[in-house]
Amino acid sequence: MPQRDSLWSRDAVAERILNGDQLIVYNGHLLRIPQSWLGAHPGGALAILHFVGRDATDEIQAYHLDHTLDLIARYSIGRVELADGVWKPFVPPVMSGWVRRLNPVTRQLEWFSEAAPQRSSLDTDLSPSSQILLVQRNTKSFIGAPDRATLEPSPTSLSLQTQAQHSQAYKSLHKRIVDAGLYDTPYISGYGVEALRIALLASVSVFAYHNSCFVLSAFFLGLTWHQIVFTVHDLGHMGVTHNWAIDRVIAILLADYIGGLSIGWWVDNHNIHHIVTNHPSHDPDIEHLPFLAISPAFISSLWSSFYKRIMCFDAFAKVFVSLQHNLFYVLMAFGRFNLYVNSYGFLIKKAFDTRRARGGRWAWPMEVIGIIFFWIWFGRVLYGCGSWQRALSYLFVSHVVTSPLHVQIVLSHFSMSTADLGPAESFPHRQLRTTTDVICDESIGFIHGGLHLQVTHHLFPRLPRHNLKRASLLVKEFAQEQGLTYAEFGFVDGNAEVIGVLRGVAEQVKLMGKVAKAEVGEAVENQLGKK
Repeated sequence: MPQRDSLWSRDAVAERILNGDQLIVYNGHLLRIPQSWLGAHPGGALAILHFVGRDATDEIQAYHLDHTLDLIARYSIGRVELADGVWKPFVPPVMSGWVRRLNPVTRQLEWFSEAAPQRSSLDTDLSPSSQILLVQRNTKSFIGAPDRATLEPSPTSLSLQTQAQHSQAYKSLHKRIVDAGLYDTPYISGYGVEALRIALLASVSVFAYHNSCFVLSAFFLGLTWHQIVFTVHDLGHMGVTHNWAIDRVIAILLADYIGGLSIGWWVDNHNIHHIVTNHPSHDPDIEHLPFLAISPAFISSLWSSFYKRIMCFDAFAKVFVSLQHNLFYVLMAFGRFNLYVNSYGFLIKKAFDTRRARGGRWAWPMEVIGIIFFWIWFGRVLYGCGSWQRALSYLFVSHVVTSPLHVQIVLSHFSMSTADLGPAESFPHRQLRTTTDVICDESIGFIHGGLHLQVTHHLFPRLPRHNLKRASLLVKEFAQEQGLTYAEFGFVDGNAEVIGVLRGVAEQVKLMGKVAKAEVGEAVENQLGKK
């Protein structure tokens, strides 16, 4: 076993990674993450695998509580050799389609190729030379393994020294955030006011229902769900009590029992979204085929490392994507139904998964009971409407009312870059490049739940939402000092930007169809000419 004072060269780290070790750089230390911890990690295995061979210092500190950070030293096996004070990162194997799986024949963990890497041969804004996308591999097998070339990143326009400078400045910014007390939870002025607002909306819904004003009741129930989601969001980030168990129990009661959605699924999904924001092959929050494609990259039928499937750009997808800018708001209106599908699929997949270090034995059954409870009370509400027509109307109105939330979420990312700048990109650079704020008057900020300040939220995900406004002023100073762009749009302009992106991809799909028809016509003419 290597000593903790060992000094690891880049070559030695690469050799151990290729032999199957999960090695991550943290504050100059080399962490070896045991295979058993991948399944037990509360943030999921992918949150670790995406940083194998990379410096994950900023991400680890942003997403973990202080007492958790104190435990990290136990995984250190030494320090790494730095070049000019900077670690030159590798491409994590998972980002090239390689994962470790149990071989059913040998009963050993071995390398498994689940997808084929497609390295960019161009160097454009949409497809930089550093980009690696995953596509379907013809034969998935345990034959072969990644090599040193797999780990080496493609050329990039980014300077490691500049990215290291951004990272160091971010650490100073984080200290300013902490010293300003912005991690302190405003229980009374923040969540207390929210609780009263939610209670008022729910009371109006109940009152209207008992007076047979079913559409009005459905409207206010939708508003109740809309507001609850914001509090659940903070709880999922451990941003309320900053205690994992307490935040998770409250989140389950609100999300599962009242909203019918799985907080476990949302956290599993959302953690990866924050880590690999806007990456077409890895960020589940932009992987919406066959209905939406925000980048031409999706036309290649990419592999999703999160969903573990090919996102087929088939005939059905071609039709929808070619019309996506016209169907966008219709799709957003039914967004909550998609959340049900993802939630319940997750709970089925995670049945009796007791490996998680936190909540492994109680979180899943508590969620399942919560979902059953939700459909009992909500089913009773629909039944009490008196007719299937009124019940259907109640179901539709209550769910459509929540659609502005889905619009708001996509505004923060859909119009931003989806390019992969490689493992050299620093955490703050990536978040500022892929995220935008939605500008709104402070008096109506509660409609957005405070999450219109997405740039600051992505940099400091555990901050209570009510403190994001103050923190954003510091972030804007940081961005200006580092020469980084802090993007923000008004709600109307943001919608126009998103529609423009969707229209651009749709037009490319239509153009592809015209070219294909022309090629078929030419082939037919040539064939007839031969006859």
